[in-house]
Amino acid sequence: MIARTLGPHLRHAASQSPVVVLTGPRQSGKTTLSRACFPDHEYVNLERLDVREFAETDPKGFLAQHAGPVILDEAQLVPGLFSYLQAKVDDDPTPGRFVLVGSHFGLIKTIGQSLAGRAATLTLLPLSLEEARRFPAETGSLSAEGGRASTDDLWTTVWTGGYPRIHDQQLPAAEWLADYAEAYVQRDVRQAFRATHLPRFVSFMRLAAGRAARELNLSSLGLDVGVAPPTIRVWLSLLEAGFLVFRAPPWQPRLRKRFVKTPKLYFVDSGLACHLLGIREPDQLRVHPLRGALFESWCASEIIKARAHRGEANSLFHFREIRGLKLALVVETARHAIAVETMSGATVMFGFPRPLDPFPEHANPPLVARHPHRARRQRPAPQSGRDGSRPLVGHSGRAVGLSDQEVATVRPHLSGHGRIARTKAMGTDLESTSVRGSPSDRSSPGSAS
Repeated sequence: MIARTLGPHLRHAASQSPVVVLTGPRQSGKTTLSRACFPDHEYVNLERLDVREFAETDPKGFLAQHAGPVILDEAQLVPGLFSYLQAKVDDDPTPGRFVLVGSHFGLIKTIGQSLAGRAATLTLLPLSLEEARRFPAETGSLSAEGGRASTDDLWTTVWTGGYPRIHDQQLPAAEWLADYAEAYVQRDVRQAFRATHLPRFVSFMRLAAGRAARELNLSSLGLDVGVAPPTIRVWLSLLEAGFLVFRAPPWQPRLRKRFVKTPKLYFVDSGLACHLLGIREPDQLRVHPLRGALFESWCASEIIKARAHRGEANSLFHFREIRGLKLALVVETARHAIAVETMSGATVMFGFPRPLDPFPEHANPPLVARHPHRARRQRPAPQSGRDGSRPLVGHSGRAVGLSDQEVATVRPHLSGHGRIARTKAMGTDLESTSVRGSPSDRSSPGSAS
C-alpha cells in the first residue's frame, strides 16, 4: 500500500468531529485507507448479511455492541441506523468515534438529514498522477499485450486510469475496467432501474464517454440514446452520485457579456472513459480522434483529485463567451482565478497560449475600463477628501463621493463600453454609469478620468 494524499486530512477530521464520512467511487481504496489511518478502531462490514440484518432489526443493540471507536463499512446499506447514531453522538461527542465508509448515492443524502453538523465528509477518488508514481518502478498495470504500463508515458497513464487495484496488483487494465463497468451496471444501476433499461443505460454510458470535455446537450444525447431528456438528466445524476462523472459549471465573473451557460461533462477516471470508447491499447489512444478530449478530461480529473484529496471543495469551471474568449478550465481559489488551457499535441505551437492572453482582465478586472472608440487623454487623479473618499466622475461630469471600501466593490463591464456595475454609495444609486480612464488609472483603484 502507498500513502494516500487524503490520509493526513482524514486523521485531522477525526480529531475534530465525532463522525467522519469517507465516500467516493467503488474500488477507490476507501476501506484500505480507513483501516490504515485508524488501526485501533473496530472494523464492521455491513456487506455481510448477518451483520446487516442485526443492524436493521435491532439498531440500538447493534450500536451498544459497537459503541466505538468503530469503522462501519458500506454504511449506506442501513440508512435507518443513522437516526440512532445521532442520539449516540449527542450523548458522547468524542472526536473520531464513528468512521462511516460508503460509496453509494444515498449515503450523503442520509448523512445530511440525520447527522448534519456532527459529521465531516471527505471524498477519496482514484489515484492521482502524484500517487500513482509512488508505486515502485517495477509495478504497474499490464496492457493487452502483456507489457508493463509506465506512469512516465502520458498516453499510457491516461489509458490506464487511476484505480488502485490495477496498479497495486499489476492487473491488466482493459480486463479490470471491463469487469468494473459490468459490476457497476449490474449492481448499482439495477437497484435504481428496471432490467429493461440496462441495455440503453450501457449505450448511454458509452455515448457520454464520447462527449467528455464537451458542453452537455441533454436533448442531443437523449436523441442518440433513444430516451427523453428528463431521463438523461436522471441517468447523469446516477453517474455523478457514483463518482464516475462530474460537471464543470460555467464560470461567471460578474460580467454583462453574453457567455455560454451550459456545463461541461468530464469523467473522473480517464481509463474508464477509454474502455467505454473501445480503446484497448495506449497506442490506439495516441491516434484516436477523441485524444484531445480525453486528455482534457484527464487534466480536469487531476485538478479535482488534487483538491478533494486535500479536503478542499470543488471549484472547477469552464468559460466561453458567445463571441470571443474560450477557456478549457478555470480554477477558482480564495484570492484569484487560474486559467487552464489544454493541448494534446507534442509540438508547442506559437498560438497555443493565445486564449490565456486576455484572461487577466477577466480574472482581476481593473476598476476603470477604457472605451475603445473614443480618444483618451490622461488627466490628473482627483484629490482625496478629508474623510478618505475620492470622487468618481461619470459621463455627465458630476462627481459622486466613494470611500475606499465602496470603491473596492465596483466592478466594470469588460466589453469595452466602460459601464460600472450597479452599486450604492453615499445614499445615491449608480447604475450603468459610463467611465473613461487612461492606462495609468488602472494602477489606482480610486482614480478616474
